[in-house]
Amino acid sequence: MADVVDPATRSRMMSGIRGKNTKPELLIRKALHARGFRYRLHCDLPGKPDICLPKHRAVVFVHGCFWHGHDCHLFKWPKTRPEFWQAKIARNRKVDRLAEERLVAEGWRVATVWECAIKGRHRLQLPDVLDTLQAWLVSDVLTLSVRGNDNAGD
Repeated sequence: MADVVDPATRSRMMSGIRGKNTKPELLIRKALHARGFRYRLHCDLPGKPDICLPKHRAVVFVHGCFWHGHDCHLFKWPKTRPEFWQAKIARNRKVDRLAEERLVAEGWRVATVWECAIKGRHRLQLPDVLDTLQAWLVSDVLTLSVRGNDNAGD
């Protein structure tokens, strides 16, 4: 399917997408704060985590499913410029993987909350996402990935 807007409009729309302080990120931050977790934002660590919890030696990434190529119902390959998008998404995935490896090597624990966990037809209830994050924060588990419920019926 061809794009429904002209290239100039699409460019303006894409340039307006933020990398920091996104709605999903703000939702997670506010909810963690309400549960008593104190954190730092966008600390200077590999991958530039969205949320840093030094007391728990943990970081949280809140990833958009499209930009990080998540295998869920929210990710669809664009029909226009497929080579560009495949290279871009592959590069983002590689950067994510290397950042997580470096963080773990430096003694940090890493959680990733995917956009599909809090948005879309397979989303989880926010209290369930937070319960999972909270249990992970007080555990010794190194990594966590919170994603939408793929087993939910369409």
